[in-house]
Amino acid sequence: MQYQAPANDLRFLLFDVLGADKLHELEKYADATPDLISAVIDEAGKLASEVIQPTNQIGDRQGCSYDPETKSVKTPDGFKEAYQKFVEGGWTALDAPLEFGGQGLPHTLKFVVDEMVCSTNLSLGMYPGLTHGAISALYAHGSEELKQTYLEKLISGEWTGTMCLTEPQCGTDLGLIRTKATPNDDGSYAIEGTKIWITGGEHDLVDNIVHLVLAKLPGAPDTTKGISLFVVPKFLPDSGERNPAFCGGLEHKMGIKGSATCVMNFEGAKGWLVGEPNKGMSAMFTMMNEARLMVGMQGLGLAEMAYQESLAFARERLQSRSLSGPKNPNGPADAIIVHPDVRRMLMRQKVLNEGMRALALFTGHQLDLSVAHPDESVRENADDLVQLLTPVVKAFLTDEGYNNANWGQQVLGGSGFTQDWPLEQLVRDGRIARIYEGTNGIQAMDLVGRKLSLKGGQLVRALFAELTGYLKDNPEAPYREELKVALKSLEQATMWLAQNAPKDPEQAGAAATPYLRIMALTVIGYLWSRMAGVAGQQLQLGEGNKPLLEGKQVSARYYFEKLMPEVDWLLKDIQTGKDSLMAFEDEHWVA
Repeated sequence: MQYQAPANDLRFLLFDVLGADKLHELEKYADATPDLISAVIDEAGKLASEVIQPTNQIGDRQGCSYDPETKSVKTPDGFKEAYQKFVEGGWTALDAPLEFGGQGLPHTLKFVVDEMVCSTNLSLGMYPGLTHGAISALYAHGSEELKQTYLEKLISGEWTGTMCLTEPQCGTDLGLIRTKATPNDDGSYAIEGTKIWITGGEHDLVDNIVHLVLAKLPGAPDTTKGISLFVVPKFLPDSGERNPAFCGGLEHKMGIKGSATCVMNFEGAKGWLVGEPNKGMSAMFTMMNEARLMVGMQGLGLAEMAYQESLAFARERLQSRSLSGPKNPNGPADAIIVHPDVRRMLMRQKVLNEGMRALALFTGHQLDLSVAHPDESVRENADDLVQLLTPVVKAFLTDEGYNNANWGQQVLGGSGFTQDWPLEQLVRDGRIARIYEGTNGIQAMDLVGRKLSLKGGQLVRALFAELTGYLKDNPEAPYREELKVALKSLEQATMWLAQNAPKDPEQAGAAATPYLRIMALTVIGYLWSRMAGVAGQQLQLGEGNKPLLEGKQVSARYYFEKLMPEVDWLLKDIQTGKDSLMAFEDEHWVA
């Protein structure tokens, strides 16, 4: 089926719930009027369904191909043309800085576009997606000379960017990297080493690829505190000379086959330092945090496409009769959408997808406030929320996005297991999102190990203030009591960690994943309460899209009745501690 952008839901969230229609009142985003935001939603939806989606299946069937003679990579048929249309439409420049050719629009709009692109071809969307992170890292940490050299062409989409972290012997523990950077006489550095799993490391979409590479300078500490960041182009911008940064082969993957995932060999390639020596991790985190939010949108995008496909199938597939009597008396059977168990799977998809979209756009809106609001205290509070919620968006949206793609496949039954339908590809493509940019377990550890203690606990206090303020200011809020119970569980879990984690770090490790889920479910509950409240007000006034508004009220009820109770056993999981988890001795595993 052809993808249908969730335009009505996006407008409801952005304009009626989050207040993003007022972003144009901020000087930085003066151009972001409601009319412009609506135009972006409509045009991005059209691009996704008409240009990007037709390349998805062929990208999966063909994959990328590697030529060992030329060390070059060819992308699947249609990718180059679709990418060019993406570039010509100015989508690579949407929220990029104005001074280097960007449009300077709110980050929230990029979240919207990311979801649509990932719904229709995740593999293709990764090429410009990681480029955007390279833009942000260079803009925040690069010298003026590096900015002038690279940013305009990256922002225009004429060049693409990569992030080169992982090596054969190390993944998350980047202190173990062996790539070396040796100073040259001209102020550049000779980069030597091998990186693996490099998205877009080599391809034929553009003429030049700009690698951001982590490496160690001579004499640097042999830990993460000894890592520096370098920009290493495929072709040197001043001379056009080929830099010895070569693709050594493609990874063979279960999904995202249209995305070139490369082994990259840097054979004395010329690079330039980004930021300060031995401060590469802080510079790279600018790119990584942005990538983590983008990966969250990947999970949501695939889940949305899976929902649309499984809903269409359930409405048409005839099988058995309704338990309450025939709904299609003139046909041989009823559509399977009448069956409660099919409804269970569809409702879980729909309600979680809309809740996850609300969480993502809430975070995106806070990101925009953190950089554009004139009040410093508002900016700081918004930034605190963004930092806290970034691992939550990445982990929860990819966990539940993948689960929802699986539920969509289940709705199709045997058809879902075949390549005649797109669900099996969506499931395969979505699996990686829970792994890369830091596994979801790492995201949970980042949340409990770093984010909770930052600024003396200020980040999590900002979230508690947001939620308690809402409850105080809205005594008639829908599902107020259920939200209060969930918030109390989140507070109890936070207190348990504060009391136990400092004495035993393994307690924090054991509690991390359930804690992240409690936070995600509670914040989404807060947003569902807001959505239900706005829907109720608009229905009373006779305004808005009645089916959408009534659907929001039913969906909120489903969320609080069927999904929010998970918080109860997650809290018990945390409070019972690590003992049963860590009790096995080595011989117990194979007894």
